[in-house]
Amino acid sequence: MATTVTPKGLEGIVAASSGVCYIDGEAGVLAYRGIDIHELAEKSNFEETCYLLWFGKLPTRAELADLKAKLAAERKVDPAIFEMMARVPKRATPMEVLRTAVSALSFYDSEAEKIDHDANVRKSIRLTSQIAMLVAGFDRIRKGKSVVAPDPSLSHSSNFLLMLNGEKPSPTAEKALDVALILHADHELNASTFAARVTAATLSDMHSAITSALGALKGPLHGGANEAVMRMLFDIDKKGEDPVEHVKKMLADKKKISGFGHRVYHTEDPRATHLRQMSRDLGRSANPKWYDMSAKIEQYIKSDKHLNANVDFYSASTYTTLGIDVDLFTPIFAVSRISGWAAHVIEQLDDNRLIRPRADYIGPKYPNKYVPMEQR
Repeated sequence: MATTVTPKGLEGIVAASSGVCYIDGEAGVLAYRGIDIHELAEKSNFEETCYLLWFGKLPTRAELADLKAKLAAERKVDPAIFEMMARVPKRATPMEVLRTAVSALSFYDSEAEKIDHDANVRKSIRLTSQIAMLVAGFDRIRKGKSVVAPDPSLSHSSNFLLMLNGEKPSPTAEKALDVALILHADHELNASTFAARVTAATLSDMHSAITSALGALKGPLHGGANEAVMRMLFDIDKKGEDPVEHVKKMLADKKKISGFGHRVYHTEDPRATHLRQMSRDLGRSANPKWYDMSAKIEQYIKSDKHLNANVDFYSASTYTTLGIDVDLFTPIFAVSRISGWAAHVIEQLDDNRLIRPRADYIGPKYPNKYVPMEQR
């Protein structure tokens, strides 16, 4: 019988041993396989980061070229998936459609039921390519546009923007999205990753595990915070208000300001450092108002509430400046995080044990006798 009372939300509880992601919340450190996120954001690319997460080391030139070729070769989705997307109700959100489409991908995957290491790596590559295609494809379908064919010569980031917008992106836009994908690739045992590992631990398949992760990511307390940030900025802009005064009013009305504070980091979220810079750089070449508004809000919240911006705050203005619709923010999170989810599923199934925690019982005291119907 469980005797230890656990903190609400399992805060601070170590639930697994993992070699994928290292976090030091006090020092503001995030590292994949021990390599600092700042180094990866400055020197790496998303494909190399995927290799690092899945294989545990940086690739050689030949290994990276091989992975890029495999990712390009897996940019294919059965037409039935896009046909299904075209038939969903108009009210269906991109996250709902993505969650359902990823589950349906297993119907067309000859390795869907295989859970050995090599099959899981192949499915990681396949799903990383396919999820990007699904997000871009659905956005075009819902807008009455044709799905854009992938270009095998382009990087993962560039190909996604091509399939989304119908034209090859600028080097600045490609680089901005590539860095954003690196920054979002993994974050230890967050809600969606833990959901994926719990599902994988039952010896279910990769598609089921990733579908579980998507279900968790869909929640506004996990993947949807940057959407809330951008909707706030849109509201400020529409009303023509001063950003700081608008935020003061929200706080006076006891409303939450999304994009600040973090469950793990007690200093600046290291991902926010790069997204702030990206938002500023993109704004200079396009529309600076979203960055300018964000910077004023950040300065006020930091000085008045002593809260730091997290990964969601500047990713909102970054994605909007790239021309991405607000309801695609969370799906794009998945375009990146599939790499980390897959790494954790591989790790879980390489040395599996069913994840089965206990609950601290707080119900009626035992024995609570059954009362016959006529005596109630």
